[in-house]
Amino acid sequence: MLSLIFVFLLFAGRVSASDAKVSQDEHRHTESFLTSLWHNRLYLYSAAALVFGVWFSLKVALKKKSFSKPVGPWVYKAVQNNDRPDSVEYVSGVKIFYGSQTGTAKGFAKELSEEVKTLGIPAEVTDMKDYDPDDRLADECTSKSVCVFLVATYTDGQPTENAEWFCKWLEEASTDFRYGKTFLKGLRYAVFGLGHSVYEGHYNTVGTNVDKWLWMLSGMRIMTRGEGDCNVVKSRNGSIQADYQAWKGKFLDRLQALAKGEKKSGSRDSKTGGSCKNQREDGHVVEEQEEEEKAAPQEVSSEEELLESSSDEDESGLQDEKKSGSVVDMEDLGNIMNSMKKAKSKEEGRGGGQMVKLSKLNGVKKTEDEEERREMITPALREALTKQGYKLIGSHSGVKLCRWTKSMLRGRGGCYKHTFYGIESHRCMETTPSLACANKCVFCWRHHTNPVGTEWRWKMDPAEKILQEAVEKHQSLIRQFRGVPGVKPERYEEGLAVKHCALSLVGEPIMYPEINTFIRLLHSQRISSFLVTNAQFPEEIRTLVPVTQLYVSVDASTRDSLKKIDRPLFKDFWPRFLDSLKALGEKRQRTVYRLTLVKAWNVEEMLSYSELISVGQPDFIEVKGVTYCGESSASTLTMANVPWHQEVVAFVQQLADMLPQYEIACEHEHSNCLLIAHTKFKVAGEWWTWIDYERFQELVRAHEESGGQRSFSALDYTAKTPGWALFGASEQGFDPTDTRFQRRNKTKDISGC
Repeated sequence: MLSLIFVFLLFAGRVSASDAKVSQDEHRHTESFLTSLWHNRLYLYSAAALVFGVWFSLKVALKKKSFSKPVGPWVYKAVQNNDRPDSVEYVSGVKIFYGSQTGTAKGFAKELSEEVKTLGIPAEVTDMKDYDPDDRLADECTSKSVCVFLVATYTDGQPTENAEWFCKWLEEASTDFRYGKTFLKGLRYAVFGLGHSVYEGHYNTVGTNVDKWLWMLSGMRIMTRGEGDCNVVKSRNGSIQADYQAWKGKFLDRLQALAKGEKKSGSRDSKTGGSCKNQREDGHVVEEQEEEEKAAPQEVSSEEELLESSSDEDESGLQDEKKSGSVVDMEDLGNIMNSMKKAKSKEEGRGGGQMVKLSKLNGVKKTEDEEERREMITPALREALTKQGYKLIGSHSGVKLCRWTKSMLRGRGGCYKHTFYGIESHRCMETTPSLACANKCVFCWRHHTNPVGTEWRWKMDPAEKILQEAVEKHQSLIRQFRGVPGVKPERYEEGLAVKHCALSLVGEPIMYPEINTFIRLLHSQRISSFLVTNAQFPEEIRTLVPVTQLYVSVDASTRDSLKKIDRPLFKDFWPRFLDSLKALGEKRQRTVYRLTLVKAWNVEEMLSYSELISVGQPDFIEVKGVTYCGESSASTLTMANVPWHQEVVAFVQQLADMLPQYEIACEHEHSNCLLIAHTKFKVAGEWWTWIDYERFQELVRAHEESGGQRSFSALDYTAKTPGWALFGASEQGFDPTDTRFQRRNKTKDISGC
């Protein structure tokens, strides 16, 4: 608009100047007109801007109007153009899962299936014991199906026998960082629980838990959870059948709305959302959002608050936590909440200064006030760890089933120890005699919720009790896999007989003052021992009896990076670290450096790593990429710090080139892990990194019977490494006798052991 005015002015000026025949009066009038225009140019500019503003506003208004048209007509036109009224599908079918002991839930499931089919929607009834959630449940997120769970609560609030494994898996997945909180995002579900209100402490707990666990994995609840009560006195509708009929009617109405593509007004697609008033039968007006809040139990929010239990805590400071029902989650990805800590002087004063020094491993003296010492596992911590699947033993030990044990039971491959050393993962027990640790590593799976300390200051359980209960509780965990889909019967039977023990569950096993007795008991039962230490207790390493394989975690190669990554509690952590490596070099049995690569933290310290290897001269060097364990206020680690497998391979190749007596031997791509071995284990061009476990048991027995006079070395119990386990093999460390299983979401990191 402005440019047109200027062109007009220029044109007018040129014409007036070039016309010689125009009279003098006309010239003056033209000059006066142009002068007037120039003096009033501000008004002209304003008018042009006003015209442009009106034009632009009209254009924006018309555009908004086109976007604000309802979705319905557009969908209808699209269907009309295609001449296919069923081309838009919102519900592909309904899958009805039931957990039943007496047959009531099963009958409800069949009845619901028939009702759904009358609506023209496919329906399928599934017994929970025949369904493998690990394989198939994630697929329901993208299949446009609606999942219905009809679950009964059995004795002591436990699931029915046919639903036991399904509920066990769902509970573990909801708190396992390897699945992630969005594992079931997109899953639409509804839950109806069957219970008896006479059992006040366990009324409909299974239905409540299933609803909660699905919600924690980002499942989308399509309606409020229903509850049926066998107690006719307290049943809302007079009987459990009537409760079910009332819930079923609401479900079918909701299903029809979903099938038409209608969204529930005011429902929460996410954890926040608006509210919608709903008139109940009793005449009261309630907020639909409030009903949804009731359906999402309060325990979910409390599970995001973790408690760090340290050696300096006052146990009384946890009473409020216990009373409020707060949950301490070892593997939760939520924010960590530190508990109140008391001064160390107060703790020492209360204990009368009586502590057990770790260097006195073979003669621990019990003080008179031993019985008054506090337990390592506080009541709140015990309750939380039990809930998270940890089987606690006594006052300071625990056992838990490794995911690789579950994997190998089902013929889906073993851990990297199976590839590198021939461990049978389904026969391996992961445990620890000490939940306490002297480090607070940034990549700790437990987010530092386990106790910490530099000295043993707690009550102590005998080694015999710890081992006996560890084996019993491990076997009870294995028995839960009886009849689970995919579990191989022969491996199930083998899994009940423990053959290996990985002392690497959590904490620092070597802190336990009777660790030598515990290891001897393992060997007396012909169980191999794999012990991992964080290189802060050199004297304990020196006095340690022979183990099958001794690990030292070498998470960094310089003082500054070790302090930043491991965050040790000892002030003299670096001298202790170096002395621990020297102590490892004095051992004659198999020794391993365990390197965890943290991208942008320690992968650039190649030369320093090679110098540390020369200190301890380990038999093997395991190099593994760090496993991301979720956000934590105790760590700044992110997914950006997790190296790709190709980056780990490149690092290992460079490191091996700097070590004249070492070469890359094995690879386990599934765990993002490689093995560098000393060339003494390469005989006639073939690697012998595997272990002859029977031979080891013979050697260690002879050693014990001779009072330590008959020693043996790592080369005395080697076995040949199979070709598929070697670096460069096409299998990349996956046992060809098993079947590789790929998860639906391959972007999630589920490695680790």
